[in-house]
Amino acid sequence: MGFYTFEAERLDGTLESMEKYKGKTVVVVNTASKCGLTPQYEGLEALYKEYKEKGLVILGFPCNQFGNQEPGNADDIQEFCQVNYGVGFPMFAKIDVNGRSAHPIFKYLKSELGSLLGGKIKWNFTKFVIDKTGKPVKRFGSTKQPEAMESYLKSIL
Repeated sequence: MGFYTFEAERLDGTLESMEKYKGKTVVVVNTASKCGLTPQYEGLEALYKEYKEKGLVILGFPCNQFGNQEPGNADDIQEFCQVNYGVGFPMFAKIDVNGRSAHPIFKYLKSELGSLLGGKIKWNFTKFVIDKTGKPVKRFGSTKQPEAMESYLKSIL
């Protein structure tokens, strides 16, 4: 089982296969609109704009499991991301990242790239990097700013 075998629902309700991103460097991140780390959307969007032509894609997965910081519905999330941060990278439907109801993509990424917490995600804006072959290669914690990932991403693009 690899990253490309998964599907996820976009904010607009359409189902999308991760196979669409074959050959790209992918950053999967759990997001929230009302978190102290929410300004990371700005850095993520900057990375996306700078490197999308070189094969970078960022996939945002809103999650409400941490402090009820993503309470809105799909329309609320889409509007917030557009109006406040001009997010152009793909955004998906709200999901869980921990527990029994965790989305299969996050179960897989946690099993491949554990942390000091084992298989758990500690907070919003945990970032997983998947290389061009679909292999999860690096995990960045919530407090790691997107800009701090840039040199690593450049090295694998």
